[in-house]
Amino acid sequence: MQQPPDLSIIIVNYKTPQLIINCLDTVYAGTKKISFEVVVVDNDSGDNSKQLILASHPHVIWVDMKYNSGFARANNEGIRQSKSDTVLLLNSDTLILDNALEKCFQLFKSSEYVASGVQLLNADLSPQISGNYFVRGGLNYLLPLPYTGAFVKWLGGSLKIKKPNLPDSDSLVEVDWINGAFLMVKKAAIEKAGLMDEDFFLYAEEAEWCSRLKKIGKLCIFGECKVVHIMGSTATGTFNSDDKSYYNIYDKKGLQLIVSNFVRIRKQYGVLWFLVMLFFYSIEILVFFLGLIVAKLLMGKKSRFSFTQFSGYCRNIFSLLRLGVTIIKNKPFFYKAL
Repeated sequence: MQQPPDLSIIIVNYKTPQLIINCLDTVYAGTKKISFEVVVVDNDSGDNSKQLILASHPHVIWVDMKYNSGFARANNEGIRQSKSDTVLLLNSDTLILDNALEKCFQLFKSSEYVASGVQLLNADLSPQISGNYFVRGGLNYLLPLPYTGAFVKWLGGSLKIKKPNLPDSDSLVEVDWINGAFLMVKKAAIEKAGLMDEDFFLYAEEAEWCSRLKKIGKLCIFGECKVVHIMGSTATGTFNSDDKSYYNIYDKKGLQLIVSNFVRIRKQYGVLWFLVMLFFYSIEILVFFLGLIVAKLLMGKKSRFSFTQFSGYCRNIFSLLRLGVTIIKNKPFFYKAL
């Protein structure tokens, strides 16, 4: 009987064959001391992804979802079909540096941690946020708001409140949740905490999942392991958005971010916090409008925000409000903004 691999690597594909080929080139080149399988789950790309990827890496296990199922559902299917006791959720837009994958696995396998990540880097090798800390009620989601967010950031700095993320690390650091671009998890923990919540289409699903994993055991970042993450290259194309940041709340990608964040708030923190945050996001319409008028009068075209962004924000908040009762009920629902 064939021994199961040490590690199962799960990559979700949506029209990114070259990114996955580039990623797997670095995986195979820098992972020699452990056995592993690669499961690529395709979200109905409708292109030649399968032919290109399997031609380049024929040992890949290919799974067709037959519809665009998003991040959580596709990864869950990959986990179900994986054979190892440890799984790695790996974004297609990642590149493994200096044997980081096997180093992380070796550190993780012998540790007490139930989930781990690495220090992610931008394309220019500058540090990227990899680990995060929970903030009561999800109050950190106020930060993207155009004018209220700036005040909250100033207030937090004045009161010396702990930042909600780990900006950079070269050593082991315990965190509350891990960026889903590189998230290694022990199956024994998944069996207790459950799979990712399939209500999510994209964004916030790993934070909610980590909140359940954290009830089982500790999570960490192995900062000495480095992986390049070309942030947002898949999602921005999916939503036809030019903004790769998680502070975009003005277009269709912004709608998905807002909805997913509020679904997470409801699931992790409850109805009261959901209503508190909904109040702030709704009031921001008035704050945004008044702030924009003043900024245009004082700064003209140099104003940071535009009326186009204001219009997009309003549309997104009205869409969120229409989903409000559904989110509060917390019954199974696929929150897909596409």
